[in-house]
Amino acid sequence: MRYSSLLLVSICATLSSPLTSLAQQVKDPRASIVNVAARQATLKATNDPLLLAAIKSLPSCVDSPAVAAPTGVMDIPHHYLSGSNGPVNPAEAIATRVYADFERRITGGMNRYLATGSQAEAACALDQLDAWAKGRALLNYDRQDSSQAWYQVEWTLSSAGITDSVLVNDAALDTAEQKRVTAWLDTAAHKDISFEKPNDTNNNHHYWRALAATAIGITAADDVLYRFGIQTYVEAISEIDSRGAFPKEMARHENAIHYQGFALQPLVLIAEFVTRQGIPIYAYNANGHTLRDAIVFFGRAVDDPSLVKPYTNDEQATHWGSGDFADFAFYTARFGADNLPADILDELKHPSFSTRIGGNTVLLAGG
Repeated sequence: MRYSSLLLVSICATLSSPLTSLAQQVKDPRASIVNVAARQATLKATNDPLLLAAIKSLPSCVDSPAVAAPTGVMDIPHHYLSGSNGPVNPAEAIATRVYADFERRITGGMNRYLATGSQAEAACALDQLDAWAKGRALLNYDRQDSSQAWYQVEWTLSSAGITDSVLVNDAALDTAEQKRVTAWLDTAAHKDISFEKPNDTNNNHHYWRALAATAIGITAADDVLYRFGIQTYVEAISEIDSRGAFPKEMARHENAIHYQGFALQPLVLIAEFVTRQGIPIYAYNANGHTLRDAIVFFGRAVDDPSLVKPYTNDEQATHWGSGDFADFAFYTARFGADNLPADILDELKHPSFSTRIGGNTVLLAGG
């Protein structure tokens, strides 16, 4: 996809102004990260070995147990035992298992609906969402009391928002359930972003809250949430430095490269959603940089961790999984693989999975 210099100027002016209506209103509440009908047709007819492997590996909502909505106040231990790096707190994984199970079940059902057209899987995913809507999950917490609970909400809302953005395209699903789920997600997203403060560092957590706001804002036709997502994307691009790094993520010691990639996941998905609304936001340029520069820096740093030496002398953690690269299935499907670092392309030769950005992303976008 290429844009003339005149159009690029127009895009930059449009997306930088909070008052310009072109990019600030939801045009199509049913426009998910993919064209659902077209994607279903592609997957039904595919002979692509990678897509067939992705379909074969999908978890099932129908065949997995229902996940009861958590009750009581969300109080989740910090991810790290001390500060923002170092040893991980094992108690956090125990406390968040219910959210991981929920995300896996809803994205599994949504993915199977896309791959096979299964109404049972779509209904199962919506029923699971509705159980949490009725239970008023993801609403009983306070940033001051548990910042980790706040972080968990942004991730689970991203998963649920993406899932629901696909399910709203299934006219056979229960209308009352769908309205209840969308209304619950809308309320939860507004609470999620309400805790932000002007002096926040606005690192990857800001981007994840923006992804939740974008996905849910589109399905709910909520322009306030949608605008929050677009503005956050604009802010993120302005953070990219001359090397392509996000400096606030580079401050994460041994996890600098990891957090560069982690910050990219919500930004790529925001770009996909906004592009589906007719705004070519991938082309947005701030200080001579676009999102692609941050993607390339991440891929190069995975291959050569010494690239982060200007930011930190800490030896980098380099244990990578498919989820660390899952968002790039969307990027390469749209722009191709030319001149991207080999590490990114090698990982996308296998099914990639991350519940927070929709489950099996090769199934959603690749092939």
